[in-house]
Amino acid sequence: KKELEFGVIYHCFDGTLYTARKGHGAFCNGVRIQVSKEKDVSKALILTEIGAKRDPATLNIFSGNIMKLLSAPTHGVRIIGSSTLALCLIATGAAEAYYQYGLHCWDIAAAAVIIREAGGVVIDTSGGPLDLMSRRVVAAGTHEMANYIVQQLQPISYERDDSDPGVQK
Repeated sequence: KKELEFGVIYHCFDGTLYTARKGHGAFCNGVRIQVSKEKDVSKALILTEIGAKRDPATLNIFSGNIMKLLSAPTHGVRIIGSSTLALCLIATGAAEAYYQYGLHCWDIAAAAVIIREAGGVVIDTSGGPLDLMSRRVVAAGTHEMANYIVQQLQPISYERDDSDPGVQK
């Protein structure tokens, strides 16, 4: 039925294994994990990544999005260099929100199950339901935090994953 059911992410650098099954919870190395329930953006750590597009117009939008979040003010904005690790940090409650443009469906699918099973929210940057092929995502511990992030973002457009003839629809 085209629904995400399982999520498995293994981070080989530190040996952490994140797993989730729809309706059965989320785990890190076998220990149940839970998202942060922080709703106050001034106490929130927001994660993001730069993305693949590095043209001046895209970088200006990217920088503008970070500037908006920093002037909120948030506790901080971090770029850690790995979208899957950042998404797993949302699932463990180590950070409150993550947003990104340019990810592929395989970057998001497993993490979406893990975050949702840890009690979090995974939506489209437009505020609607996650469209796995859209190459954009907001993940957070609470709906309030996710909606706040959505309201701050200026979109960056990427070609959909399902528009590529090499990707099966």
